[in-house]
Amino acid sequence: MPPTFISKQGLEKLKEELDYLKKTKRKEIAERLKRALEQGDLSENAEYQDAKDQQAWTEGRIAELKNKIRSAQIIKKEKNGTITVGSQIKIKNGGREIEYTIVGSQEADPLEGRISNESPIGKAFLGHKQGEKINVQTPEGEIQYKILAIS
Repeated sequence: MPPTFISKQGLEKLKEELDYLKKTKRKEIAERLKRALEQGDLSENAEYQDAKDQQAWTEGRIAELKNKIRSAQIIKKEKNGTITVGSQIKIKNGGREIEYTIVGSQEADPLEGRISNESPIGKAFLGHKQGEKINVQTPEGEIQYKILAIS
């Protein structure tokens, strides 16, 4: 399994969600199942079926979180002047300046300026240095960016 690049805070969020699902959500679902079973006939019991569906989703999410936590690799900023996962970059496209942070896919949120290292734009910047111009193939066509700053 490839590593899941994630910040220390992002890893803590995953651990908190896992803890909640295991300690709280499982108990809530078990209680719902118990109440539904007390109603008798399960063949037409929507409450029971809904609780079973919720249980299946929760167990699947627990397994997913365990795998992500197991394969987590904490992002460490490199000081070698090249863009890596964890770098904050300022780029220029035409007359427009944009700031991004390169993050793992788990924490990506383009509207907040966090782009995944697996996205076409994120991949294109990895390994480049300040002052370089790079071309990125996007759905709208090829776009040229100039790297203004890396921190």
